Parts: sequence; structure tokens; C-alpha cells
Amino acid sequence: MRFQTLDEWLAWQETLHSVPIDLGLERVARVAQPLDLLHPACPVVTVAGTNGKGSTVAMLDAIYRAAGYRTGTFTSPHLLRYNERVCVDGVPASDAQLCEAFARVDAARGDDTLSYFEFGTLAALWLFREAGVEVMILEVGLGGRLDAVNIVDPDVAIVTSVGLDHQQWLGDDRERIGAEKAGIFRPGRAAVCGDLAPPASVIGTALRLGACLYLAGRDYTWAPGTSGKDWRWHAPDNRCREDLPLPALPGAIQLNNAATALTAVHLLQARLGVSREAVSRGLRDVRLPGRFQQVGAHPTVILDVAHNPLGAEVLAGTLAQHRVPGDTLAVLAVMADKDLDGVVRALAPRIARWYGAGLPGNARALPAAELCRRLRGLGASGVSCHDSVAEAFHTACADAGPGDRVLVFGSFYTVGEVLGLMAEPRADVPAV
Repeated sequence: MRFQTLDEWLAWQETLHSVPIDLGLERVARVAQPLDLLHPACPVVTVAGTNGKGSTVAMLDAIYRAAGYRTGTFTSPHLLRYNERVCVDGVPASDAQLCEAFARVDAARGDDTLSYFEFGTLAALWLFREAGVEVMILEVGLGGRLDAVNIVDPDVAIVTSVGLDHQQWLGDDRERIGAEKAGIFRPGRAAVCGDLAPPASVIGTALRLGACLYLAGRDYTWAPGTSGKDWRWHAPDNRCREDLPLPALPGAIQLNNAATALTAVHLLQARLGVSREAVSRGLRDVRLPGRFQQVGAHPTVILDVAHNPLGAEVLAGTLAQHRVPGDTLAVLAVMADKDLDGVVRALAPRIARWYGAGLPGNARALPAAELCRRLRGLGASGVSCHDSVAEAFHTACADAGPGDRVLVFGSFYTVGEVLGLMAEPRADVPAV
């Protein structure tokens, strides 16, 4: 084995390939072949999308585990530990398991170099096979067509939504981005699109590839129940499931994600039978850190990984649904390639004060001084500038009055930093 610890493996993977992101399938498929990873024995669901991927994966995982199936989920990025990316039956892989998987991938790659994400994708597929999972749920890291997970043919391919993000790799409009995401569709296999107004490229790609496309609002629908505590879903075969429990994840958008997940479950029913009771239990039990996650008290702290305009719009709507007597104070740190203007415009009416922060040591992060300059230029109110997320968070908590809440958002890195802080016992940080 080349290295003995997970940290050593991960640090080496970051330097192995010439560029951090190198979209394409040839190298990763070439390494997957001798490992026998290209044709899993179990059903595979691949999930792409600008927003909603993580929630949809979490619901699928919760439903299938409630039905008694052994699940494997591959997601990215992580919040606190790399191990979160690879889970079997909801349990993150151990350091030892990941190190063994990395060693197997390393031995198979020959002269091929792999990016950090490609290495992790192959390791996850190897671990799932060794664990004998009965269903794999794979989240696309970037785009779809050329993302490493697309070496595997999914039995159901999902595109949750199409918005503007990662334009430097995927294209600068929804049509180009939609075509990239729909690149996970397969001839003769089910494809589900949860976007209620998808770009024409998604439908066109499905037609060109010969995929069996199921569109939200056309082939499946959903609506809140009359009690406000339930909802109903109309399946592609026109059967209706009523009185379903609301998903445990907060926000109106989660009904969209839940309906999309249920459609995938419905389409796999012949291979993976799931009862109504398992669906209900999965919806009630689903958990996903960093999605309007409420933690702490005095003040209340909300953590959300929203980092693009579409995510910010959803977050603004959820804030409006969950009002507080006082103000909302926002701690924000973002990557330099994000549409900060679009994010701020979506949330500015909901935010009383902004605490802009940097992410020292992260080369992709927007420096605090530049972030705060742009916030002020956008007319954001009460902007203060901080070198680190920790400093911004502590200041916001200290400034919060009775009835106020602190919102932490902008990236997985931002939320991860605060989750780490809240796990440390301090008098000036609300306890988790």
C-alpha cells in the first residue's frame, strides 16, 4: 500500500493529476475495467442537477433502507470528513476501508493519472461491490455527461433541476448546461427530470438518446394535502398516493425532490419492491446536514449550503416560511467563481446584517475584502468584514438579540467550518 493513512492518500490525490477538474471518461473508464466496476450487479440510480441532488439522494437512500435494502450512496462534497462521501446503509466508510479501496484503484491505474474526484468515484464503486449493496445511488459531482460517475449505466437517471452554475465547464446558459446534465440518460432506460420548466436541451437529449423520459408536471405531479401535514403524489401510471407524510427536510422545494425520488422508486419497483409503509418511514426519517439545518439555541443558527442563485432563491423562500420575531444575520463565505450578485439579490430582502468572511487556505475562495466590497456595492445592509468564518460567526452570535437568528451559508466549506466550531464546547457558541 502506497500510504497508511487517509489524509496521506487524499493529499497525494490532489497532486496526482495535472489539473483538479478534467472532465472526460476515457481515463477513469480505463482504470475501472480491470477492477470490474463498469457493470454493477445491482440497480443504479444516478442523480444530476444544479440543486436538489443531495436531498433527492438522501430521500432515495432513506426509502430504500426503510424497505430493508442495503444501500450505497456516493455524494460530494463533504462537510466535515471525507468519509461522508461514501456510505453503506447510511454509515460512512471507515478510514481503513477507504485506504484499501484507494490501494486497489492505485494498483489498477498503471500509467493513468486520476483527479481527486475520479479516484474517489472508483473507490466508492469498489467498496459498494465489496459490501454487496443492493442499490447504488450516485450523485454527479459536476455536470453529468463527462462526470466520472457516468462510466456506469444507470437504471434510472435523474436531473433534479437546471440552473446557472459551473459555467466555465458546462456552458453559460441553461440550454448548454441542461444538455450536459442530461448526458447521464441512457437508451431505453428511465430518465426523470424534476425541473418544472426544463430547457429544451433536456428533452432533446432524451429523444436523441432514446431514453424513456418522465417530466415533472407532465408525467408525475404532486400537491400539498388539505391538512398542511401531508401531501399527495400522482405516479406516471396515474395512480395516486395520498396522505403521505411531509419530508423531514424543511422547505417547500422538498416536495418537488420527494416526488422526483418517488418517481424513481416507482420506476424500479419491479426490481426493488417498496411498500407504502417504507416510503412513509423513509420520508419521516430522512436527514441531510446543511440543508436549512437548524442547530443551537440563543440564538438559533441555520446552516445552508446554498451557493448559487437558484439555491439562494429556495433559501429565501424557506426563510419566509420560517419567520422569527427578530432579524436574520447572515454569515457568508463563497467561492470566487460563484454568481455572488445573483445570490445576494435573492436573499437581500431577508437579511438585516451581513458578516462577510474569507476561507484562509482555500485557493478557490473569494477573499473577505473583495466579498465585502461587492456586498456593499450591491446595497447589502450592515456589512462587516472578517478574516475567517469563525470570526464572522462568533461576532454574529454575539450581536444577535432576542428573537434574532444567524444564517450561515455560501458553500459546503462555510457550513463545514461552523459545524466544526459548534462541536467544540465554548461559552460564546450555541451548542449543537
